[in-house]
Amino acid sequence: MVEQTQTRGRIGEVFWAFLALGLTSFGGPVAHLSYFRTAFVERRQWLSEQAYADLVALCQFLPGPASSQVGFALGLLRAGPWGAAMAWLAFTLPSAIILMLFALGATVMGGPIASGLIHGLKVVAVAIVAHAVWGMARSLCPDKTRAGIALAAVFTVAMVNGPLGQVAAIAAGGLAGLMLCRDTAITTVGEALHFPVSRLAGTVSLMIFGGLLVLLPLFAVSAEWLNIADAFYRAGALVFGGGHVVLPLLEAEVVQSGWVTPNDFLTGYGAAQAVPGPLFTFAAYLGALLPGIHPFAGAVLALLAIFMPGFLLLVGVLPFWNHFRRWSNAQALMRGANAAVVGILAAALYQPVWTSAIVGMGEFVLALAGFLLLSVWKLPAWLVVAVVAVGGAVIAP
Repeated sequence: MVEQTQTRGRIGEVFWAFLALGLTSFGGPVAHLSYFRTAFVERRQWLSEQAYADLVALCQFLPGPASSQVGFALGLLRAGPWGAAMAWLAFTLPSAIILMLFALGATVMGGPIASGLIHGLKVVAVAIVAHAVWGMARSLCPDKTRAGIALAAVFTVAMVNGPLGQVAAIAAGGLAGLMLCRDTAITTVGEALHFPVSRLAGTVSLMIFGGLLVLLPLFAVSAEWLNIADAFYRAGALVFGGGHVVLPLLEAEVVQSGWVTPNDFLTGYGAAQAVPGPLFTFAAYLGALLPGIHPFAGAVLALLAIFMPGFLLLVGVLPFWNHFRRWSNAQALMRGANAAVVGILAAALYQPVWTSAIVGMGEFVLALAGFLLLSVWKLPAWLVVAVVAVGGAVIAP
């Protein structure tokens, strides 16, 4: 009875923690990972900096929405399968509801004040990401070798655009760590992450992932809802990096097929930039516009279909990754990969986070204030978001 009560308490803890993030996590996947680090590594201490970086590196390798996969794994780690479900639901629901209402004609984010607030939310992403880069660099790049790996990752991302550059940077960082970080690799893993996923469950998840990818196109012609599920499942399964990277695939599926007009697609994309939570919730907007299906049903179906492949892959890989990371060579490899993750975050701090938000001295001062509120005054991220958003409305022209 006590164990059941503790489990229910942890599930509730996961839900409310991620709901707060779902309501305040603006700025895209890179900023989301920074919010997660502040909330669950620094404040709640659910896992160590090293373990969190390992998890981020793993999710960067997999297709799907990386930040949502990290959140799903954190919920799974804290409270089991129900915790994972609550983490995804709470983080995803706010933006999904807003975008679905927007598709149905609700007026949101209008007027000069709201535009100023949105601009302030972009600025706060600069402070959040800068805080995360600074903290992770001190922990994961404490020597010249790993600092060099991080710098090389910045160059790689700058030269190779898109998710391919990120994957290449992490792969190269891992290989560099394998060759150069053996002396710093510890002989035992400091913190073992015990995900409640067996090898059998992982294997079944991988089989379901592959089976749906192959079978959905075959059965899509038999029912409209299967056609919709196939389109969004394929978009979520075949994209690395998530977020903005999925947009070309979605455009090919829903615009070129004639389901959604180009104007409606671009309008929804603009609205998706102004809401918190994962950009994959853009699928809820598109699903609500699909012909031949109720808007609510379309939104739910599209949302579930686009997230499902990334979660199936994650569950499938986790049990094998747990064993992999215990090997001494794997520890050296992961140290190099973790340093590369720092470099990727540093590159993202400039493009697109800095370049899209800092357009003048006022924005720079506001971002610097947000960084100091996080790093020196140790204010919670949600409060910093509120303060800087209001500041954005004040300095808006």
